[in-house]
Amino acid sequence: MEKYRNIAGNSGVNAYEAGSDFIKIKFIDGSVYLYTDRNPGKTHVENMKKLARQGRGLSSYISRYVRVNYEAKLV
Repeated sequence: MEKYRNIAGNSGVNAYEAGSDFIKIKFIDGSVYLYTDRNPGKTHVENMKKLARQGRGLSSYISRYVRVNYEAKLV
């Protein structure tokens, strides 16, 4: 996984791994969630990948738009 830059300094996201149709996100509590083009959908996954690369706004986006609509909790 790639370290999330956390430019604002107050994110709940620790790291991420992006693939062609998914993003895995590791939160600061150690939990890892899988988000896919199926759940929560391609638009959200692409937005999340963009925010992850930018290092800002990912945790807020998940809280606001995705919430519990994930494919799987991995850890």
